[in-house]
Amino acid sequence: MNAIVKRAIVGGIVSTVVMGTGTFILGQVSGYKALELLKHSLSGINMLCNTVILGSTTILALMLTLLGLSRSSEFRLTDRHYKDVLMIAKSDTILIVTAVITFLMLNLPISESEGVDRSWYESIYYVSLGMASLLGGGFIAVVMMLYGTITNVILIVGLNIKDHPLISEEEAEQQEEKETEEKKKKEKMNS
Repeated sequence: MNAIVKRAIVGGIVSTVVMGTGTFILGQVSGYKALELLKHSLSGINMLCNTVILGSTTILALMLTLLGLSRSSEFRLTDRHYKDVLMIAKSDTILIVTAVITFLMLNLPISESEGVDRSWYESIYYVSLGMASLLGGGFIAVVMMLYGTITNVILIVGLNIKDHPLISEEEAEQQEEKETEEKKKKEKMNS
């Protein structure tokens, strides 16, 4: 596992734990019954699901631009770069599916039904908070992976860094030879 993925996983886990702990403590301190807490939190969690779905689908679509930019580079990038992009796409797709399922499950009119035992509301409340924390942490992890990958592309394509670890060594050698030949041609023309 490379540094980009490790950083993203750590960031996602830390943010999930912080969000989950914060909402758990707030739920315990507030003193409301679980049904009331569930009613008040559902709109926010639904908004989070919608935001994650919209953001993740946008990221997935814009990754095509990232691939186009990667392919148009004068350097051939290593397989690791494309594996990083594939990892982001897989993680993003899992996040979209999870957000859609969470959104659909939380839109069931469970709080309106009278046949549900009151003890279920506490479980549903904590499960919904857990899912919200996972979605938030997952979204942060995907954004961190994307940031790391985009940073590498900017260094290679935009800033023309030639000794980057994601540049194929064969390609770097060919580029150096090409630049050396161009310098020799310019020197001959100037002489």
